[in-house]
Amino acid sequence: MGCIDELEYEIMLSNCSFRECAEFIKNNFKEIYYVNPGHKIFDTYLIGVPPIPIAVDGDKIIMPYVKPCHGSFVLRLPGGNEIEALRKK
Repeated sequence: MGCIDELEYEIMLSNCSFRECAEFIKNNFKEIYYVNPGHKIFDTYLIGVPPIPIAVDGDKIIMPYVKPCHGSFVLRLPGGNEIEALRKK
């Protein structure tokens, strides 16, 4: 399994619930894709309450991320090949 900490990311929202993360994404971005828990992105499996919103903003991916023992975050990461994979689903 991959580690988000190994990627270059920006924390857009922290110290909040998963629901607040999901609402932030839905209310602030136009291009949104919904995935189920266990979806693999950046070589990491997502956990959270379905459906999990993932936004594409230019060449960035914005997604909720639950780090056990640390809480929920909204992260902005360089999208790379993951953007096309989301669009194809």
